[in-house]
Amino acid sequence: MNDYLFIIPLFIAVALGWLLGRRQRDNNLPVQNTLQQEYFRGLDFLLSEKTDEAIESFIRALEVNSDTIPAHLALAKLFRKKGDVERAIQIHQNLLARSDLSRDDFLRIQMALARDYFAVGLFDRAENLLLEIQSQRPGPQTHQKAISLLIKLYEKEKEWQRAIEVARQLSADELEGLEVELSHYCCELAEGYIGQQRYRHAVGKLNTALSFDKGCVRASLLSADIAIRQEDWKGAIRELKRIAVQDPLFLSETVKRLKQCYSELNQMADFEKLMKQWLSKYPSTTIMLAQADMILERQGAYPAGAFITDQLKHRPSVKGFNQLIDLYIAHASKGTNESLMVLRGLTGQLELSKPVYNCQRCGFSGKSLHWQCPSCQSWGTTKPIQGLEGE
Repeated sequence: MNDYLFIIPLFIAVALGWLLGRRQRDNNLPVQNTLQQEYFRGLDFLLSEKTDEAIESFIRALEVNSDTIPAHLALAKLFRKKGDVERAIQIHQNLLARSDLSRDDFLRIQMALARDYFAVGLFDRAENLLLEIQSQRPGPQTHQKAISLLIKLYEKEKEWQRAIEVARQLSADELEGLEVELSHYCCELAEGYIGQQRYRHAVGKLNTALSFDKGCVRASLLSADIAIRQEDWKGAIRELKRIAVQDPLFLSETVKRLKQCYSELNQMADFEKLMKQWLSKYPSTTIMLAQADMILERQGAYPAGAFITDQLKHRPSVKGFNQLIDLYIAHASKGTNESLMVLRGLTGQLELSKPVYNCQRCGFSGKSLHWQCPSCQSWGTTKPIQGLEGE
């Protein structure tokens, strides 16, 4: 950020230096002298690493005409980055007040002002300005930028349907990079319908989510939950199995649901077979422990403990170790049991203190699965933690 704060004033200084040369050629001495004084004062501040003073001096030196508009826009962007949005707004509004702007410059400044309003939370003003830009039939690049900012604006306001409708104005190429966000907007709408028990509408939104992003795990989990509510056990199993193709890291989220479905169908042998397959292809502590539970039910504590011990040799985890201790506590002698309970208390605290999910973009971690990261606001980047303290 410090480098950025230095580069922008430097860019402005270069622009002003060019303008000075042009003024010198035009022999406009009164303007040139004023410009020179402020320019060299600002340059001196810049070289002395007094960025704020340099910016103030360059502001006084800048003349608002077609030659310096890029420098003004760069300066306003710097103010916005620093959090001084009011000054950025003032610069953009002053530019828009001119009557001799070209159409392209007018649209560029409007877009910049819309970003100012968005940054400061004036969403109504930003929306109105973006809609006005769209009404002027801008070029493809400005059109795409305006639509993309409108989508983010409606996301902030949780106007999921409006965000989807606006996105449909983009071509397939322009939609590239927005598929994940759009699929989650559909899932947000689906969750609302599920809460109202309007399952048919929810399924429609989830199908749309998968049309945007075939790898949307959230859509598959929600579809499975709807099927479970309707006691469509086979349908739920089909949805949950799809997650193995979408993202195997989320298979730990399916185990409890799958066990319920196979149990309702009296097909626990098929559940055990599936767990064995997944444990071989997509090793996970949750899958391993599901298989250990079935061994415990059929063969008893010792074979189940031996199975967990063997698995921990290849893939150690705190959660697996705690399950092993629980088995020994249930079947150990009284003296040994007390020692194990002390150990279990310590390892249990360790497990409880550790996060379960983390964002693979910014590193934010927690115990709840957030489909939109609370820290970096990215969609679909939070996943179950892998390794010793996770799966």
